[in-house]
Amino acid sequence: MTLLSVNIDHVATVRQARYRGVDAGFSAEPDPVRALHDVEIAGAAGVTVHLREDRRHITDRDVFALRGAARIRFNLEMAATDEMVEIARRVRPHSAMLVPEGRREVTTEGGLDVAGQLSRLKDVVARLRDGGCRVSAFIDAEDRQVDAAKSAGFDICEVHTGPYAAACGEAGGDMRAPRPAAELERVGRAGRRIVGAGMRFNAGHALSYHNVGPIARLEGIEELHIGHAIVSRAVFVGLREAVREMIGAMRR
Repeated sequence: MTLLSVNIDHVATVRQARYRGVDAGFSAEPDPVRALHDVEIAGAAGVTVHLREDRRHITDRDVFALRGAARIRFNLEMAATDEMVEIARRVRPHSAMLVPEGRREVTTEGGLDVAGQLSRLKDVVARLRDGGCRVSAFIDAEDRQVDAAKSAGFDICEVHTGPYAAACGEAGGDMRAPRPAAELERVGRAGRRIVGAGMRFNAGHALSYHNVGPIARLEGIEELHIGHAIVSRAVFVGLREAVREMIGAMRR
């Protein structure tokens, strides 16, 4: 059964819309730690946050508080910088996922170029593993990136599903249309290569209640990381129900 890790960055985005630059502590609302508890109660297997270099939503305080409170897997998304590596070594998340990061982007755009910076990433991966973390790479569905991730020592590869989600949207949700079917096969092919290399196969980015089913059914897939769709749905039905609905969509 494919598991769900819920990205709660946008809970902090709502908080920071009012409190950015203000040290309001845990009285600032909404508190991501309270979101964590709802995610746990709803049956998710993990929670994910991205500590960005500009701290635009999740803060250092959040990361340490969430790690201390989590009774499910805690996944920390991060850039492969010295600052973030040292924070991760102190926090000791269950997994540290390396992602590309740009100051101007709204959300992560595209996978990490492991093949293009293999030597440096080998060192980063080694330092994180030495700090007690499983290490994940967020990559595009390309053979060379899978092979490079294996060479770098990654434990997990999360395949970028953005192109698949975009193709589904362009086809009006028709999963049998040529482009969604082709993008789904690309993700599945990358997943088989990841599993064959002895790494865990996860996926995520732009997945929704409408397009998640085919991804959740891919051979060998272990976990999906989904945030925006769930937090958006939570505005109308509450976070617990939104998580339960996503788990139901994955199982259907």
